[in-house]
Amino acid sequence: MSLYNIFYLVLFTLAPVFELRWSIPLGLWNKPIDLPLIGTINGFGMSVFEVLPIVVITNILLGLFLYFALDFLVRLFTRIQYIKVLYNRIVERTQRKAKPFVEKYGAVGLAIFIGIPLPGSGVWTGALAAYLLGVCFRDFAIACVVGVLIAAAMVTAVTLGLLNGFAF
Repeated sequence: MSLYNIFYLVLFTLAPVFELRWSIPLGLWNKPIDLPLIGTINGFGMSVFEVLPIVVITNILLGLFLYFALDFLVRLFTRIQYIKVLYNRIVERTQRKAKPFVEKYGAVGLAIFIGIPLPGSGVWTGALAAYLLGVCFRDFAIACVVGVLIAAAMVTAVTLGLLNGFAF
């Protein structure tokens, strides 16, 4: 395991579009991977025991950081009109997607929302949803950890299944 691989796994995990949904396959696969917006990048061929701790810890820390930083970041960046319009669209979409989960199931719903490895869900959107819906830090922290573990388990299972061929 090289520092280069660790750096790129952390970088991909921090990126809002990629998060662990792309960093786990990037770390585990040992072949070229076509990534949206970036192009083709070679997988690192690392073991699960090397990739998962890096990616999971990075994603959890990202969520906890975002929870506290969002208020400042929103006030700072929405001064720019283009970003304000974009932010308002993201707010509407986030509230539409996450609010039913959070209202019905509370922190468990937020964990499920974070854990569903689909575009538009994840730690970035989950932290924004918690911020917008006024979820307390303790509930968000639990939801963040559980959601990241759910997403990591699902993405790892699919990645290893595709890598090794599904055997039923």
